[in-house]
Amino acid sequence: MVGIVIVSHSDKIAQGTVELCEQMSQGLVKVIPAGGTSDNDIGTDATKIEKAIVQADSGEGVLVFVDLGSAMMSTDVAFELLNGELRKRVVIADAPLVEGSVVATVQASMGSDLETVRATAEESREMSKLE
Repeated sequence: MVGIVIVSHSDKIAQGTVELCEQMSQGLVKVIPAGGTSDNDIGTDATKIEKAIVQADSGEGVLVFVDLGSAMMSTDVAFELLNGELRKRVVIADAPLVEGSVVATVQASMGSDLETVRATAEESREMSKLE
């Protein structure tokens, strides 16, 4: 099953998003938080992200969500830390953190492949909350 990693500058945001995703997928999907720095401050940590990716991987790929631009930079560094085979199975979603990760987790829980899970997450950019 596709795994999910939540990268946020805030550990609380990452943990809360994981909690929501786990509830929506009834715990079927590995959703791993990578929030905050290693000393529990606001920021991101490439090593923490790399470890979360390894933990989320079950062989079918990992979809990573990031909250802000600098989280993307830390995630790129984390990708460089991954072994070659795992790196081939990891992608970043261009999607909102909460909405995207929730719909991706639900899609992953149905056994969809990485590209389908990613596409579903990225479609969430178009979801209107007012209609």
